[in-house]
Amino acid sequence: MMKMKMKATTLCAGLMVISATAFAQNIKLPAPQKSGGKPLMEALSQRQSMRDFDTKTLGEQTLSNLLWAAYGFNRDDKRTVPSAMNRQEFEVYAVTEKGAYRYNAKDNVLEQVSNKDLRAQTGKQGSTAPLNLVYAYDTKKMSDEKLAYGDCGFISQNVYLYCASEGLATVVRGGGMNKEELAKALSLKQDYAIVFAQTIGYPKK
Repeated sequence: MMKMKMKATTLCAGLMVISATAFAQNIKLPAPQKSGGKPLMEALSQRQSMRDFDTKTLGEQTLSNLLWAAYGFNRDDKRTVPSAMNRQEFEVYAVTEKGAYRYNAKDNVLEQVSNKDLRAQTGKQGSTAPLNLVYAYDTKKMSDEKLAYGDCGFISQNVYLYCASEGLATVVRGGGMNKEELAKALSLKQDYAIVFAQTIGYPKK
């Protein structure tokens, strides 16, 4: 009887692993392109918030470039944005029609955390746009909320400048969402807090 229970337990554990593997549809992104785009002063002159988005999806190369600009590594252990005391306390989540993903900048991989379309949970303005980025920080790494919000601003501004350079539309939003419910949907750890969501897509013509 004991052996049968052990076998059943082993079988259940194996099925759980198989199920989890089948559920996780990670996306290996192409290497980000780190050259090209508009000159900085031109991108700054065209930086703006836009709230009308086309439903056309972003290609994987564009997504890779965008995420690297937002929060990638431009040196072995340093990001494309500064952070107070180099805490690097943020995680960036990409929410799309096909699911939600954590951006793993080291491996340039989108790690799936949900196979559901959670765009509406990021706020009304992001419900039909192809991409919403969600910025959440580790409160254990950064206990000062004001500093965390400042660090998040750097990430958001990089996204704004990339979008201006590439002819994309974007808007950053601090409200219009239930952050607790969204944190659950993204399977955030208890110590993480959502700051902003940022909607990205092609401008609606």
